[in-house]
Amino acid sequence: MHLLIVNDEVITADLMKQQIPWAQYGVDRVDTAYSAAGARRIMKENQVDLMLCDIEMPEENGISLLRWCREQGDSVECIFLTCHASFEYAREALELGCQQYLVIPARDEDIGQAVKKAADRIRSRREELETLKYGRVLQAKLKQAGTEQTESGSTDNVVKQVMEFILNHFDDPELSVNSLAERFHLHPVYLNRIFRKEVNDTISHYIITVRMNNAAQLLTSSELSTGEVAERVGYRTYSNFHLTFRNVFGCTPGQYREQGP
Repeated sequence: MHLLIVNDEVITADLMKQQIPWAQYGVDRVDTAYSAAGARRIMKENQVDLMLCDIEMPEENGISLLRWCREQGDSVECIFLTCHASFEYAREALELGCQQYLVIPARDEDIGQAVKKAADRIRSRREELETLKYGRVLQAKLKQAGTEQTESGSTDNVVKQVMEFILNHFDDPELSVNSLAERFHLHPVYLNRIFRKEVNDTISHYIITVRMNNAAQLLTSSELSTGEVAERVGYRTYSNFHLTFRNVFGCTPGQYREQGP
């Protein structure tokens, strides 16, 4: 996980890089930039996963830098640091997909924990993206399972039933490995194991695949708002749906609707 610290106060940036035990927060590489221009140079030459960025900087502030990232199609996670809380800053940060906002001075531990949460989100979204690459394969397996005769109670028959249930109930926010295991009277670990063996993927990833595919279809074939689409495919919060969709398709739900698939 590659972290970029952006702060015009050189000493502050260097101390954060040196003093915080980044490895324990899931970061294995840390670079520093002392201006927005310097950050852009680094990001053009390297894949930066996470940015810990000051807002108030001379010449160009952190909000402007993050906006540039989004214009480049870069989904880098960002944690903003600022000397004072500002509603306007918070609003702009949220619009640009920044979920974390720390008022400094902040403890090293608080900064580290914020970075760890962001790193965990990045890993989760990458797993979701990897799953979607196999979406067509999974759908093909479902079709094949529907035409093959299987013995009642066999593992492949159970997996077929689970896949069909997901396709019919993906809009349920409570849908999960545990809820499916309870419904089919199996232990969650065992159910996930036989599912992975049959379709080469986990149940949770298959649920995401189905939800995202249906969201894309609704955006291009209906007049539902993006918030309504999120609800229709089983997301309780729009922010979670928005971030997942953006990282999967490389654009926001609204942009996807305008551009088409």
